[in-house]
Amino acid sequence: MNHAEFVTAYRAGRITVQIDPTLAARLLSARLLLPLMGLPVLGAGVALALLGWLWSGLCAIALGIIVPRMIKRSAPHFLLTQALEDAPLFNELMLAGALHVREV
Repeated sequence: MNHAEFVTAYRAGRITVQIDPTLAARLLSARLLLPLMGLPVLGAGVALALLGWLWSGLCAIALGIIVPRMIKRSAPHFLLTQALEDAPLFNELMLAGALHVREV
């Protein structure tokens, strides 16, 4: 199935789409470089806490932990929405085995 067929069949309701949540979280984390973005936020939070800005530092640390988890949790919905608009992403998800299409 190519991208154009996928989009028309999905919008017509002729297929159901399942996305593997763990694989989707891994793929989205790699695409967004979440570990690379999370470490400076955690480091800034620790620095703020050590400099006396305890509550600000703890809030930054909490954000550095919670935000990537929230992004990973919403990965299947986000990737499905993007796959409907972006053919290369659709092909990448199909090749990775994260996107499963079944006819109704």
